[in-house]
Amino acid sequence: MSSLAGKTPEEFKGFLKEWLPPALIRLLRRRRGLLWVGDYATWEEAKRLSTGYDLPVILERVKEAALKVKRGEAVYQRDGMLFEEIHYSWPLLAGLLWVAAQKQGTLEVLDFGGSLGSTYFQNRLFLQRLAHLRWNIVEQQHFVEAGKQFIEDETLKFYDDIDQCLAERAPAVLVLSSVIQFLEKPYEFMRRLCDYGFEFLILDRTSFHAGGGERLTILKVPGEIYPASYPCWLLQKQKFYDLLGQHYHLVAAFPALDEALFPAVFEGAILVRK
Repeated sequence: MSSLAGKTPEEFKGFLKEWLPPALIRLLRRRRGLLWVGDYATWEEAKRLSTGYDLPVILERVKEAALKVKRGEAVYQRDGMLFEEIHYSWPLLAGLLWVAAQKQGTLEVLDFGGSLGSTYFQNRLFLQRLAHLRWNIVEQQHFVEAGKQFIEDETLKFYDDIDQCLAERAPAVLVLSSVIQFLEKPYEFMRRLCDYGFEFLILDRTSFHAGGGERLTILKVPGEIYPASYPCWLLQKQKFYDLLGQHYHLVAAFPALDEALFPAVFEGAILVRK
């Protein structure tokens, strides 16, 4: 072990990855990852016992990271955390390019709950050669204000709500990445979305209950990301897809990148309007 003396943190992490069993590495990651606690009867109770998503520290952390990516000072960010390499959701990217292929190289997206463009910047390298690309984000007001001031450009635009976006644009595909489970009434929200008639839906990083049930929890975010907690659903998968199946064909479902601790499992899906 003396050979480890003087090594940088990055070199030490490389040593661990080389010598520790993969199962132990996954366990260590999960122990410092997202944590779901409680089983609450009402959204109001879970909300009262959590800090919420509108803490100023969350926006500041995400804004700082997003600006570094936009300026080329960092490669990739997610949830305000910077990474040395892009963690691609290849099925999501395949879905976006699949839509563009059917639209003569045109891709117009409505990214609901898209933060300050993390999914856009994640996939920009592969999308920027399209004949036409427009990425529209609908977010909370304080995120929209920051997006318009610091991030927005000719391709990336920010809106306060879906109707405002649709009054100006006609996106063919709706992207929902790590957002549905954080809504008070996720199934009611999905029913309203179906009424808008988007031609394609791409879901990613949606949390379901691994046991097939449903549970309302509080998600505690690791302190190294930002100190926060907020209500979070572990959705019932069959109920969720039955609802969407009334209006959409399921093209493909896929496991998401997130490493979840039981009872959560993350998945994504590509759907097309019937």
